Amino acid sequence: MAELKTSIQGGVATVVFSNPPKMNAMTFDMWQAVPKTFAELDANPAVRVIVCKGDGEKAFISGADISQFEKLRGTVEAQFDYNKAVEQAYTAPMRTAKPVLASIRGICIGGGLGFAAACDLRICAEDAIFRMPAARLGLGYSPSGVRRFINVLGAANTMEIFFTAKKFDAREALRMGFVSKVVPVAGLESATAEMCGLIAENAPLTVAAAKFAAQQALKDPEERDLAKAIKMVEACFASEDHKEGRKAFMEKRTPKFVGK
Repeated sequence: MAELKTSIQGGVATVVFSNPPKMNAMTFDMWQAVPKTFAELDANPAVRVIVCKGDGEKAFISGADISQFEKLRGTVEAQFDYNKAVEQAYTAPMRTAKPVLASIRGICIGGGLGFAAACDLRICAEDAIFRMPAARLGLGYSPSGVRRFINVLGAANTMEIFFTAKKFDAREALRMGFVSKVVPVAGLESATAEMCGLIAENAPLTVAAAKFAAQQALKDPEERDLAKAIKMVEACFASEDHKEGRKAFMEKRTPKFVGK
């Protein structure tokens, strides 16, 4: 069954994209489930960070389920509805106040690459394979989607992967800045857990303010909400967590943040 599976442990929520027979290709129902899933995790105070991964050992997400294209993308009207669902799924990690980490193993192609680009952080195993095959399928890619890649890769690298539709490996992804870390296959789970642990033990309000500020910096000046960014910073200084952080520092102990 093609679905999203979620679990929460120690402040870390894990979202597993599960469609193993098709290398975790995204069905229309899976795309539609993403915004609701992320909204629920964002509203859960027990969650400090969200991890996205593929089911099994072969793929993160291999793109959209092409077998549905004729039925669900066969007309201009149907294409509009499908693209709307995909775009809402892509932007779900960005609308989430909490950090979202893509933990990538194996195939990360098309829609999988697009979704990973919308996450805040990306790490991958040495066996990861990436590709943007839109030009081989005759698909148009939205300006907002291209911009997300430019924000991560820069303009030149973005144009190269779109123009050539070439495959690139983990080392090349690291060189281009698409991932921040490449680890052996056997070490991906522990590396993911380590990064999530570091994030989860920090002050949630500070992390959320940093994420929002970074997002504003990537927007055009007229689109930025700097007033909200400043209010989020002020809320950090007025928080109980700020008091706890100062006290813990003086007492030379690990702070216990509650997000208030």
